[in-house]
Amino acid sequence: MNTTPSKILLPVDGSAPSLAAVRHALRSSAAGGAAFVLVNVQEAASLYEVVVTHDAERLAALKREAGADLLREAEALLAAAGAEFEIEVAGGVPEHLILELAENYGCDAIVMGATGQDHDADTATGVGPVALAVLEHSAIPVTIVRTASAAAESAEDIAESTSAQESP
Repeated sequence: MNTTPSKILLPVDGSAPSLAAVRHALRSSAAGGAAFVLVNVQEAASLYEVVVTHDAERLAALKREAGADLLREAEALLAAAGAEFEIEVAGGVPEHLILELAENYGCDAIVMGATGQDHDADTATGVGPVALAVLEHSAIPVTIVRTASAAAESAEDIAESTSAQESP
């Protein structure tokens, strides 16, 4: 029985944790020959962006370009490894679209960074809100990848919290 996923969704926002997830997925699936779907989800346009741009089509093009730019390093990693991959830049709520795109592309696993560009992680878990939502609601296996520095920071936070609780 082969337990290696055949198609893996890789949400990438250009952050170190998201690129670490791409590297992890490549290492983990090297023998299995998995295909990948690189996804970048651009947040919906703000009212300010809409008012300033005055052109919904131009705004959409700018978001697509920004997403494509954020995927370039991940694309280069996959191409250098000779991996098969597809790319999609989508707009909307990241945690919802990641799950929807995984289903639409027929993925059987998601590998993602613990945090994104905002580095907004829960201090107890070291996992950001998007990764946590995907982990909680996914019908397929999700692997959360933390960078070495994120793991060290989380361990330091726990140690500080523990010593603060032990102090009189």
